Amino acid sequence: MANRKQQSANKLKEVRKNTYFAKLNNIPTSPRKMRLVADMVRGMEVFKALGVLHFSNKEAAAKVELLLRSAIANWEAKNERKAESGELKISSIFVDEGATIKRLRPAPQGRAYRIRKRSNHVTLSVDSINK
Repeated sequence: MANRKQQSANKLKEVRKNTYFAKLNNIPTSPRKMRLVADMVRGMEVFKALGVLHFSNKEAAAKVELLLRSAIANWEAKNERKAESGELKISSIFVDEGATIKRLRPAPQGRAYRIRKRSNHVTLSVDSINK
């Protein structure tokens, strides 16, 4: 049993050696708003995506920009050189729903309305264009 788990763990390590990603957990924004920003940059060249995110009016764009810079830095650390323009692209970006904090708001006639404060997790991976 332990041998099989170790073999699958080693396979996963080998796959992750060639994967360059960054993950941001528990962002206090609704997943729907974050997916709008993720759809804007999906499949783009990274430096073009940084420009789009930097000049976007959405609050979620600032968080995705930091995440993209982190993924680029991870690529540079594993390859031991700086990324050049036109070399990297966003291979995948997806948004998962995180924990939801539930609160109550007073309502008329002694009732209460539920407020759901949503959060999300974003995973972004970059890859070479020339692969």
